[in-house]
Amino acid sequence: MIQFSPCKINLGLSILAKRADGFHALETVFYPVALNDIVEIVPTKLFTFSHTGISIPGDTSNNLCVKAYQLLKADFPEMGDVKIHLHKNIPMGAGLGGGSGDGTTVLKILNNLFNLNISKEQLLHYAASLGSDCPFFIYNEACHATGRGEILKPIDIDLSGYTIALVHPGIHIATAWAFQQLSPCVKEKSIAAIIKQPIETWKAELMNDFEAPVFKANPLLEKIKNNLYSQGAIYASMSGSGSSLFGIFPKGTTIESPATESSVRIDLI
Repeated sequence: MIQFSPCKINLGLSILAKRADGFHALETVFYPVALNDIVEIVPTKLFTFSHTGISIPGDTSNNLCVKAYQLLKADFPEMGDVKIHLHKNIPMGAGLGGGSGDGTTVLKILNNLFNLNISKEQLLHYAASLGSDCPFFIYNEACHATGRGEILKPIDIDLSGYTIALVHPGIHIATAWAFQQLSPCVKEKSIAAIIKQPIETWKAELMNDFEAPVFKANPLLEKIKNNLYSQGAIYASMSGSGSSLFGIFPKGTTIESPATESSVRIDLI
């Protein structure tokens, strides 16, 4: 069984407080975009995990695809062994949630492949135990997120009338480092309120708290954001803790790859 595993961008991201459990309370809007990894799972006599595409460093036992399988196997021991193959297109350390989407996709495939009859509510619980933004990929529609990112409410935002330009500069941003740079605080105006306003107002009000420290450490990223605005973006921002940036343009806008470094690439979605 094969499924495409999407990624997301953040429309605004506020880090509100440090929680007693070590996580951070946040507010954001997750929005799915059509840049996909591909996950294939087939029954086999011995569990294996393989990958192609973008190189995945580190021990594969830490991959969320493997952890997702182990999570369900613990509760459903009758589930057979499988071969999981991941073709990686979504860059890592880019603020796009690619790994979270992959792990959640494994949960959904296994549920269907072995007729586990896991409800949506149960899948959300499993996904939350994998990672804070994993539950979003159960919904895979625009969602307002609070808590540590796992409390989700679908919202009515449709950007299909625009072009979204997604830029990845080939820089890996460590999420743990990014959080260490912040001083959490409650904002005067919530993202939930700002997102309801006309998109033309977002530039002045819809902020990502990670931009200031990440831009300071990596000035190239701020140049890319400014380049998106200079080409006519209505709204531009960094996604998550970076390093990917995106611009929302009127449909039909001709967009050039930012003139910064040759390593920068752009995908039109």
